[in-house]
Amino acid sequence: MRKITSVAIHCSATRPSMDIGAAEIAQWHKKQGWATIGYHYVIRRSGLVEKGRPDARAGAHVAGHNANSIGVCLVGGVNQDDFRKAEDNFTPAQMKALATLCKSLSAAYPGAVFKGHRDYPGVKKACPSFNAKAWAKANGLPV
Repeated sequence: MRKITSVAIHCSATRPSMDIGAAEIAQWHKKQGWATIGYHYVIRRSGLVEKGRPDARAGAHVAGHNANSIGVCLVGGVNQDDFRKAEDNFTPAQMKALATLCKSLSAAYPGAVFKGHRDYPGVKKACPSFNAKAWAKANGLPV
């Protein structure tokens, strides 16, 4: 197994009306020439957690940090009327599922820190459209 040092929280940058999951994201990523979905987990609007890549396999979600990270993607994150505007529009069910999943990942990968995609060096995106480090800290996760 790879050594996991961080968990990156992402958003799909989709409108809140789009109910997509791992299968649709995998199709998008394959169209970009990737082998499969870049994330390890996808959390749908309903709060359902879907598996993407196996944890043992490096993801494709944070350039330069994939070898030692797990990628978690929340569906949503942009404004309904303007997809260029980041928006924290995640459902309570998604946030509850995120907390449960991240606590499980913290137990599985002791010492791993939790942060948003935007918190990695060189990233110039709003992803995941909320302050993931503050959220992680408030939920008792290492940052």
